[in-house]
Amino acid sequence: MTETTVQRPSGRGRFITFEGGEGAGKSTQIKKLADRLKAAKLRIVVTREPGGSPGAEIMRHLVLSGMGKLLGPEAETLLFAAARDDHVRTRIQPALNQGAWVLCDRFADSTRAYQGSVGSVPAGLINAMERVTIGNLKPDLTFILDLPVEIGLQRAAARRGKGAPDRFEGENLRFHQGLRDAYRRIAAEEPARCVLIDANADVDTVAGRIWTALRERLLPTPASAVSI
Repeated sequence: MTETTVQRPSGRGRFITFEGGEGAGKSTQIKKLADRLKAAKLRIVVTREPGGSPGAEIMRHLVLSGMGKLLGPEAETLLFAAARDDHVRTRIQPALNQGAWVLCDRFADSTRAYQGSVGSVPAGLINAMERVTIGNLKPDLTFILDLPVEIGLQRAAARRGKGAPDRFEGENLRFHQGLRDAYRRIAAEEPARCVLIDANADVDTVAGRIWTALRERLLPTPASAVSI
């Protein structure tokens, strides 16, 4: 690992989310970033949505099995909201309060993209659910991994092998292109929080882009910083 200088923060932790379409490489990049931050002696919590807590994992099974789709987009949004409420209350917020850096595979932006932009759920409903489930909690930094839809779906298919596609992987190309467009709009609308990462490269190159952006945004380097 190249030597890097970072400042160890105190007090409330940092909340970093990863977003993107199917096969974008979020899980892989979260692991690489977690390993690098642990090397800086930071306390790291890695989690995911839907899921991340016992109650939310039950909701995850319902959603990815297709139950939410059968009930309709509004009901599916409510399932995600219920899962997020449990996740935030029992895992994310306590970890942040204890000073941990929380790395989360998907968060509220996924609902905006999947159920809002593509599923046509009214923005008013989504905003109301956010107020109830997350309140003022916002990620300090969101990485949106962007790559062509066809490549992402090929990666997702290779990852699952002979297994059946889940609720979202099985959607058509138009659906997935809509997701990509939605995420790119989110990145353009909230540049202070979001960083659009070109994920159409090898794993280490993408990891380097993420690390560079994180250092610029969240890791100041004063003279008293710690080298890793």
